[in-house]
Amino acid sequence: MDHVAIQVRDVQAAAAFYDTVLAPLGGRRLMDFGSVIGYGTDRPDFWLGPVTSGGEAREAHLAFEAADRATVHAFHEAATAAGAESLHEPRVWPEYHEHYFGAFVRDPDGNNVEAVCHRPE
Repeated sequence: MDHVAIQVRDVQAAAAFYDTVLAPLGGRRLMDFGSVIGYGTDRPDFWLGPVTSGGEAREAHLAFEAADRATVHAFHEAATAAGAESLHEPRVWPEYHEHYFGAFVRDPDGNNVEAVCHRPE
């Protein structure tokens, strides 16, 4: 996959959230057109934009790769400190595979956002 975009109710509120939670993962705001914002490490591969279709945006599950388990913890701490609901604290998820280590939070638009590390401890 090259990139993904999600629709949000309030682009600036969502951007404040993602500015905070992507920082521990090495992600940062790379492009900002006001109503459309792109994040990444070296090029924008995750985008926020306003809801442009009728109705509400639907829940998405977004998983961002973390370099190590400490980074998963840092992501979770940053997200909850920013007011995000914790869906699952950092832990091993053996049902996915023996080294799958992830944490899940809810973003301001109700999306399930995860940081995951696939490396052994």
